[in-house]
Order: sequence, then structure tokens, then C-alpha cells
Amino acid sequence: MARGQREPMPGLYPVTFGEIELLRDLDRQDGWVLSKDGVPQSYVDLQDPTYLEFEYVRLMADVIDLLPEGALACVHVGGGACTIPRYVAATRPGSRHIVLEPDGLLVNLIREQLDLRSVPRLKVIVQGGREGTAKVWDDSADLLVLDAFSGATMPVELATTEYMGDIARVLRPSGTLLINMADGKGLAFARRLVATVQSTFRHVALLAEPGVMRGRRFGNLIVAASRAELPIGLLTRRAAGGLTQARCVHGEALTNFVAGAYPIKDGDAVLAPVPPPAVFG
Repeated sequence: MARGQREPMPGLYPVTFGEIELLRDLDRQDGWVLSKDGVPQSYVDLQDPTYLEFEYVRLMADVIDLLPEGALACVHVGGGACTIPRYVAATRPGSRHIVLEPDGLLVNLIREQLDLRSVPRLKVIVQGGREGTAKVWDDSADLLVLDAFSGATMPVELATTEYMGDIARVLRPSGTLLINMADGKGLAFARRLVATVQSTFRHVALLAEPGVMRGRRFGNLIVAASRAELPIGLLTRRAAGGLTQARCVHGEALTNFVAGAYPIKDGDAVLAPVPPPAVFG
């Protein structure tokens, strides 16, 4: 624990949008899990922010690690326990972070229980993703991480061409977008979201564990996108060689994956997939 930081207290805490459970990791002294309605939302190790428990977070870190060296200007849509801001602050000193999180009571909980004040150059704005992003300056971010869920479901309003256009406005020409989404059998939502991203960004890659990528089981998929080229070769090797052993789909294979799916637009009747109960049972 950092000097002066009190020991977190496990338990149930009321937040703006329901209730959050704070759980200690019995295998790691300083590991903590945020869970909502039985769904794990975030994991942090307060002594080692480079320790990433969730597979999809490690995939996002693989992409971040391959960005050009140096500090990054970051925007994070969806706060949780701020796992990625903590990771970037530890691996790229001097980076600055804007975190957009609509749940003010959750932000207070993380500040008080999980030492959020220890993360340098981090500013939290209590606002939703669309509203908060609209207020971020043009061409100001090297990295935008979209990891926003309502329970286990991604808000569709954050998956539209209109919102992708606003993200492109915020990112610098060489900036990178990372999206965490979840999908299951058939991957219909994933295909439409990738098509949506492709309508705005020239270079797109999709990363996931092979079983998830084939639609055999419900799980997380990571979209990486940029107007500049992505380090596809390095990313493919790194993803395949990591603990997750993920696939990286790009180019013609990604075009085949999308298979004519239409981009999502504001007002479209699209339902984000909900995981079957057994996933978190």
C-alpha cells in the first residue's frame, strides 16, 4: 500500500447506477476486483499496476506497448477502477489521462478505497462517453480507450458511426483507438461494430482468444484502429505468444469477417449482446 493510504474495505457499496461489490483477491495481497451484479468489472493490483488479471486488458496492453515510445495523452471512456490509466502511468511516465465516467459515486469509491489519487496526471470527468468526448479538444489524444459497459452490455450509443467520427476528431492523425466489446455465438454485434469502425478508420485489427473469435463462446474482443498504420506483424506475434494466445485478424481476413455487415448509426435498433448466465456463474 502507498504511504498514507488506508487498507481497502471489501463489501457492497451503493453507487449512482446500482451497487458495486469490492472483493479482495485471495491469491494476491494487493489485488482487488470490482464486481456489479455478479459481473467482474475491473481488477487492480495496488502495488503492481502492471499486473493485469483479465485477458482482454492484457490484449489492450499489448497494443499500447507497441505504440511509439514516450508519454501518451490518453482519453478513457469508462472508468471502473482505472486499470489501464494505472498501467500506462507505470509503463510510460509523464502520460496524462482524461477519464470519462458517468457514475460519480463509483469515482468517489475508487478514490477512497483504491488509491486513485496515486495515479499522476489523471483527471476524472463525471459524464457519459458521448457528452464527455464532445468536450475534448481536437487532435489532442494519442490514445482513446473505449471500455464502457452497463453491467455486461456495451451501450450502443458508443458504437455508432457518429460517435466514431467524434473519436476521430479527438485523436491525433497517428492516434490509436482501442475498443473492448463482448459478443457470443455468431458475433453479429462484433461484425457490425467492426464495420462501424472501418467506416471511419483506415487501419483496423481485431484481437480475441480463438474460441471467442470463432463465435464458439461468449467473451471479449478488442478492436484496434488508427488512421495511421498499425504494427500488425508485431501485434500478431505478441498476441499469439502471450498468456492469452489470441488471434489478430486484419486486412482481407477482417473484410471476410465483417461479411457485408452494416455500420451502426444513431437511432438504429441494435441490441448489444448479453452474456448467458453461465459465463459468470
